[in-house]
Amino acid sequence: MSAATGGPALPQERRLVTEIPGPASQARLEQKKAHVADGVGTVLPVFVTAAGGGVLVDVDGNSLIDLGSGIAVTTVGNAAPEVTRRVHEQVDAFTHTCFMVTPYDGYVEVCATLAELTPGDHAKKSALFNSGAEAVENAVKIARVATGRDAVGVFDHGYHGRTNLTMAMTSKNMPYKHGFGPFAGEVYRAPMSYPFRDGLSGAEAAARAVDVLDKQVGADNLACVVVEPIQGEGGFVVPADGFLPAVAEWCRERGVLFVADEIQSGFCRTGDWFACDHEGVVPDLVTTAKGMAGGLPLAGVTGRADLMDSVHVGGLGGTYGGNPVACAAALGAIEEMRTHDLVSRAAAIGDLIGRRLAELRERHPVVGDVRGRGAMQAIELTAPGTIEPDAARAAAVSAYCHRQGVVTLTCGTWGNVFRFLPPLAISDALLEEAFDVVAEAFDATA
Repeated sequence: MSAATGGPALPQERRLVTEIPGPASQARLEQKKAHVADGVGTVLPVFVTAAGGGVLVDVDGNSLIDLGSGIAVTTVGNAAPEVTRRVHEQVDAFTHTCFMVTPYDGYVEVCATLAELTPGDHAKKSALFNSGAEAVENAVKIARVATGRDAVGVFDHGYHGRTNLTMAMTSKNMPYKHGFGPFAGEVYRAPMSYPFRDGLSGAEAAARAVDVLDKQVGADNLACVVVEPIQGEGGFVVPADGFLPAVAEWCRERGVLFVADEIQSGFCRTGDWFACDHEGVVPDLVTTAKGMAGGLPLAGVTGRADLMDSVHVGGLGGTYGGNPVACAAALGAIEEMRTHDLVSRAAAIGDLIGRRLAELRERHPVVGDVRGRGAMQAIELTAPGTIEPDAARAAAVSAYCHRQGVVTLTCGTWGNVFRFLPPLAISDALLEEAFDVVAEAFDATA
């Protein structure tokens, strides 16, 4: 199949003309070292000059296959035609007024579109922000005002951002939390459904989780429970069927708001518009970002109109939140998703990746688990026959892929999970070639 968004100008091929990183990238790395804080890390130190379809082109002329989408951001592909067209039109008109000072149509149109696309047919409203962490933090603010309660429930292996509150909500210490405390209070952690490691059904895992929340916090004290329907940084953990509906029902019965963090899993990525759609779960509030705006910074909180309206005027907002150029990009990205039926494309990509990962598992016992949905797939590496994480092998395989011109990302609490997040504009041919390289990497590091 050709690229889903059609006709990227860049040749859709893997092409290596230097080592990775090449000399021009290495020279720029010296400049990065001199001027950029060391705390800003880099997965693959090549400097990109162009990107589109399923490839990234670096300053040395290497063309790399992209299996990361800038961590699930360029879902519609880099510089997708409708995104760039709308962005150019908006930049020519104006770049900023601050919606809280003088509003504009794009912000309202994005909110109307979110009301249409997010789960549930109830009346909804939205507020727009810059980043996923801001969206999560504002969802908690809304939940606290709406319920009059303070406590927040989150889950093991969860990732929600890098602000003080969202660091408190995030499970993983290094690199996200280490040395940055003290953190915001009234955040409580429950065990996540993790079928590969706990062997529980969805109902059993939900009962375990809500028992912890009930006993350690008390439902009457909980403003909200925040969960990623498929965990991102935590290792693409897909909860057992029935887990999310059971937790959501428990929340409804006790007046606790159920907040779905769809920042990584939303906008066609899983083969549904949102990961919650897979089991028909309807959250009270949904947080979005990443894939929404084709690479521009935009995030949102969408929820029941009565909840969203519970906050006093002026209590939500931000100078750049819902910037007009980012809103134009979002409207263009969503048009690309609809025009090219990227929900179906993600499902087809999932079938291809699932087949290739199943083949890997057959040949390499280090692959302990294959999981995910649509174009959000992962493999977890463990000592054969155990659940003991093998982060060293994951690092070695990833390094091999990088040297061979394939952008791969690892994740997971123990750093032993590969996550695959290709742009939905990638071709089947490029995907097959990328997973040929992944297979070579496992053979070479065995």
